[in-house]
Amino acid sequence: MNTVPAAERILITGASRGIGQRLAIELAKPGRSLTLVARTQDSLEATAAECEVRGASVCTLACLLEKRDRLAQMLEIITADGGVDMIVNCAGVFGSEERPWEADPEDWWYTQLVNVRAPFLIQHALVPGMLERGGGRIIDLSSGAAIKDRPNTSAYYVSKTALMRLGGSLHMAGYDEGLRVLELAPGVVYTDMTKGAKMHEGRTEWVDPGKAAEIAAAFADGELDGLSGCQVRAGSDSLDDLKTKSAQGVGENSRRLRLTDFVD
Repeated sequence: MNTVPAAERILITGASRGIGQRLAIELAKPGRSLTLVARTQDSLEATAAECEVRGASVCTLACLLEKRDRLAQMLEIITADGGVDMIVNCAGVFGSEERPWEADPEDWWYTQLVNVRAPFLIQHALVPGMLERGGGRIIDLSSGAAIKDRPNTSAYYVSKTALMRLGGSLHMAGYDEGLRVLELAPGVVYTDMTKGAKMHEGRTEWVDPGKAAEIAAAFADGELDGLSGCQVRAGSDSLDDLKTKSAQGVGENSRRLRLTDFVD
């Protein structure tokens, strides 16, 4: 397995709050440069300040990820500044909670623009440079929604399945050139997104976002590269076990999207 250096220049979308904010702060350390992205720059002030306290250099960018022209402008700035060696696709929306034929088509498609098209366009612009420099890493904020069915959240579930399939394709296409991809499911974390979801009404147990942040930090440092192409689950996968499995190596069907057989 080719060795890829620890990440030094990291792009994090959705970094102003919730899980994205926690990941950004955990990834911040001396010598590391972070590009933090959210819908407004003002919303990134608290995250940026905390990351700088931890020793990282920080750049903040405002971008409406569903707007292709805005996203292209942001990516031009990042590319002109030398690119990145790690992408954290954390920004996302939940979409409405209706049966598929009752969902508003525009709302349903908006979820795909933010959750799927934006990560695709980001990697499309930045991965070539990563490979030219010897490789890099991508973390997708995944979910149990990527591997399950549910009757009334099709927009979100479709987007997370598509994102995981894209991650698998990136892993297979770029692994030999140094690309490492991790699908990180954070568990059900208490955020603005989850607290407003009908499916979580009455929930009293939540996963600590620090669990996902620890996994992201270990991946950035190169300790989980053996799990590239897999989905890992904060809150149920221990970091020590993940490090062991990474060192040992996993099979090509481990934690990936596959067709299940008929079960009696």
